[in-house]
Amino acid sequence: MNSDALLIIAVSEADSNLYYATRFFAPDPFVFLQVAGRKILLMSDLEIDRARAQARVDEVVSLSEYEGKARQRWQAPHFIDTVGLFLEAYGVQAVTVPATFPLEYADRLRDTGVQVTARPDPFFPERLIKSEEEIAAIAETQRHTEMAFEAAVRVLRESRIRGERVHWQGKPLTVEALKKVINISLMENDCVAQHTIVACGIDGVDPHNQGSGPIRPNESIVFDIFPRSSRTRYFADMTRTVVKGTASDDLRRMYDAVLAAQLRGIELVRDGASGQAIHAEVARVLEVRGYETGSVDGRMQGFFHGTGHGVGLDIHEPPRISKVDYPLRGGQVVTVEPGLYYSRWGAVRIEDLVVVEAGGCRNLTRAPKLTLLEL
Repeated sequence: MNSDALLIIAVSEADSNLYYATRFFAPDPFVFLQVAGRKILLMSDLEIDRARAQARVDEVVSLSEYEGKARQRWQAPHFIDTVGLFLEAYGVQAVTVPATFPLEYADRLRDTGVQVTARPDPFFPERLIKSEEEIAAIAETQRHTEMAFEAAVRVLRESRIRGERVHWQGKPLTVEALKKVINISLMENDCVAQHTIVACGIDGVDPHNQGSGPIRPNESIVFDIFPRSSRTRYFADMTRTVVKGTASDDLRRMYDAVLAAQLRGIELVRDGASGQAIHAEVARVLEVRGYETGSVDGRMQGFFHGTGHGVGLDIHEPPRISKVDYPLRGGQVVTVEPGLYYSRWGAVRIEDLVVVEAGGCRNLTRAPKLTLLEL
């Protein structure tokens, strides 16, 4: 009997662990079993032929055949009764499942005598170390991200300041118009972005405020673009801060401080480095320049989020570069993205995507950032 089996029942369109294990993209749930080093799929008639042609697995078996066997044993079998017969056929009495595995399924499997143990993410620890194929996929998505950002920058360059508003093509320029430009560029390159941030002025002081309304001159505009490739399923992530018009001296100083902190963080990224130590040093650089973090009038201001996170098939993956310590390992792809947020001046965040290597890191981001871009 096999006791080291892995079981996932999910939709690979939404579940990155299942897609990672199979490289098969489907909009409906299917069953993945890994036992004795073999990967086996239990597939519906709708998807079985495509799975046999496309999935990176050892065997694809018919769900309808097992459903027929289940009807011979039970009058009205539950889906998990069918899965139980599937496990029985491969000698599986114990399975390890993701932490997100449905509780109903786990309870029913246990009722049939199968031992079910949940494993927290990362369900596949090897997901954290990216292959060269995966790094190339992330880099490709990053190139498309930069093209989309440049498309938005072109609009800002072509626009004109008229009083308290920025005008483009004869009407006030809005966040929504810039997002449309970004999204069209990404779609043309088979990428899809959700929740893109284009936050002008005070909106940017809330780091996850997606922004809305008119673009105002002489204020910071935070662009945070993190699309997923429709072809490879890998994400990229990049943030840049620009100004349409002229930045105040306070805003320029903020930008210089964030840039210095980000460059210091990138300098410290390497195999074996402590994410917690990198984050502490990034925060120290900002504090030395006079930027303190804390609540002002009931709102957090300063630098109050982590320095970075892993990127891959999910936009947020381990490891973290933050107050919680994670050791970095060669082959991981992480962001380095410090920011400063003050209601008086606005927001600045700068984010690059880097590959952890033995002697440092390789930056996958090419978009310029050395000075605050005033357009």
